[in-house]
Amino acid sequence: MIDVNELRKGVTFEYDGNLFKVVEYSHNKPGRGSATIRIKAKNLLTGSNVEKTFNSGERIQDVRLDFHNAQYLYSDGDFYYFMDNENFEQYPLKSDTLGDSINYLKENMEVKITFYNSQAIDIELPTSVELEVTWAEQAIRGDTASAQTKKVKVETGAEVNTPYFIETGDFIRVDTRTGDYITRVS
Repeated sequence: MIDVNELRKGVTFEYDGNLFKVVEYSHNKPGRGSATIRIKAKNLLTGSNVEKTFNSGERIQDVRLDFHNAQYLYSDGDFYYFMDNENFEQYPLKSDTLGDSINYLKENMEVKITFYNSQAIDIELPTSVELEVTWAEQAIRGDTASAQTKKVKVETGAEVNTPYFIETGDFIRVDTRTGDYITRVS
């Protein structure tokens, strides 16, 4: 059992017979009374998102998870297939289970698969990925000196806000946790 005050983004726990992963966390302390912990969590078994509020001091069941290094192989639309690097077994995961992670998946990418009771339930991406820009608006002369941004589309289909000097064909590094542009890659 763990205290609800230990819940942070990325923590996995069991509640009411379901397995949840914390997506957002906030700790609220009013002037009087006890603090409340509000979370947005993703049900790892069904893929649905829920919001929960706990009173400070409540306890919830923590879970034991196993992690395996794997390689992303391909997608058939509904499922994304990963291969374990040690035993070469393949694990399909539904697209709604992966959520926003699919915006950063490239073939042959190394990821960590999360297992619960020998069942693949989630993946952990590297903190940043390098993606090719497939579409970008043309920058207007003189706009590159300002700190304004524009949306570009990358090879995985995701849209990223970048500085005006990024063009089609450039490679950029993107933070997989936030979806933010980090830098242009030479």
